[in-house]
Amino acid sequence: MTGQLEKTHAWIKEELDRTVRFWLEHGMDPVHGGVYTCLDRKGEIFSTDKSVWMQGRCAWTFSRLCNQYGERPEWRKAAESCLDFMEAHCINREKGGRMYFTVTQEGYPLRQRRYNFSEGFYAMANAEYYLLSGKEEHLERARAAYELIWNLNRGLIDDPVALGPKTIPGTRGGRSLADPMIYLNLSSVLRRADPQREALYNERSAQCVHDIFTYHRKEDLRCTLETVGPNGEFMRDITAGRVVNPGHDIECAWFLMEEANRLGDSALHEKTQSLFLDAINAGWDKEYGGLLYFVDCLGKPPEAYEHDMKLWWPHNEVVIASLMAYRDTGKPVYLDWFMKTIDYCRKHFSDPEYGEWYGYLRRDGLPTQPPCKGSTFKGPFHLPRMLMMADELISEVLKK
Repeated sequence: MTGQLEKTHAWIKEELDRTVRFWLEHGMDPVHGGVYTCLDRKGEIFSTDKSVWMQGRCAWTFSRLCNQYGERPEWRKAAESCLDFMEAHCINREKGGRMYFTVTQEGYPLRQRRYNFSEGFYAMANAEYYLLSGKEEHLERARAAYELIWNLNRGLIDDPVALGPKTIPGTRGGRSLADPMIYLNLSSVLRRADPQREALYNERSAQCVHDIFTYHRKEDLRCTLETVGPNGEFMRDITAGRVVNPGHDIECAWFLMEEANRLGDSALHEKTQSLFLDAINAGWDKEYGGLLYFVDCLGKPPEAYEHDMKLWWPHNEVVIASLMAYRDTGKPVYLDWFMKTIDYCRKHFSDPEYGEWYGYLRRDGLPTQPPCKGSTFKGPFHLPRMLMMADELISEVLKK
């Protein structure tokens, strides 16, 4: 198995190089700044609108590349281009610093959404870049966005954009798994960059862990639900209340494993392993392989039309979580899931001819047509993050 891991390790390094070069060559905007992410298989732009999520994610990725492998001018320039573009064009300063969702290629605002994920990726990017540059203004920006998200999620302030929740609160309230899981990861990034406020990040991380297991994790159903009632109620009579997103659950699992390792909490790690195994066993397509996008926890028809598609990012999360669990426990089941997922990805997602990965596959594993390498929701983030983390994790496993 060591030889197989070594070969996989070499392939992962090659994929990282191809992926980074793909985005530097095709995605970066030398005129207006920032990154284009709507790219076809060859890297040609099919829409010039820019995702604000992706400006933050791209800035984080290229900052992280510098921090992990050593600074390269083209990496730092890409990070700074996205950071500068966000600062100049992506913040609605008339609405309390809330950020847009999409802007034009020049930076004119197009869409504002109720969610605060743009702010989260902005905070991640500025924190990671602070570690690279030491420029205090980036740490302050990360801190401010981190606080804004907490206050919005906890209802401590009124949302300046006043879009309201997805459902009318007087009729149906609820909780979303995305809020505590993403904030847990954000806290981890901020903690690395800002040890001065470690106590704050630790306190909020503990609250996120509490919320995930208290409200969303359902041991009796062997699943972790995307949406629950305000007190964690199982809303069994509506499709939204039964949705399991296996990729989200598995991403959440490695966020939780990182926290368990930081705390030295073996009980939390054991609970998280169960969360991972339940998610991958429920989501893995027994007929065609690969991870389904959505499943219904009671086996009823999911309402989302894309529920049986195979998307790139859930498979990225399986690679990270399975490797991390194998490194931590040495249990063969996690190595098996890692190798099974890598084999599927090499066969179906990877494109050695043009680089990067197809974003969207049909259930049978063929790319949607015409295929794409990026979109408003796919850019230089999940794949390079997985490849960087897998490089580190395999190195650690091979040293044991």
